Amino acid sequence: QVQLVESGGGLVQAGGSLRLSCVGSGRIFGSSAMGWFRQAPGKEREYVAAINWDGGLTHLGDSMEGRVAISRDNAKNAVFLQMNNLRPEDTAVYYCAARPRSDYSTIWQQYAYWGQGTQVTVSS
Repeated sequence: QVQLVESGGGLVQAGGSLRLSCVGSGRIFGSSAMGWFRQAPGKEREYVAAINWDGGLTHLGDSMEGRVAISRDNAKNAVFLQMNNLRPEDTAVYYCAARPRSDYSTIWQQYAYWGQGTQVTVSS
């Protein structure tokens, strides 16, 4: 079992930056791949980025490619999403998710555990 808590969302002007954090509890966090997804009102859940169990492999989705970076610190049971040059269309609830396997996935249905989400609002 993994419990996840996101933080770091908020209101930011276009062009600004935010760093989201996700802290997990549970023995399997350190061996789980992690992903970040987002969902805007009325839209499908969208993949943002993912990282394998030890941070050696990362993947960035098309939605924020070039403006986002994912990292993790297993000693702190944490995964991070650095977002730069934010745009109004990035406004959404951002979720971190854990996949109890070492390899990441870009498909949200392959993640077993989810946080409650953190709201990111980008003003123009």
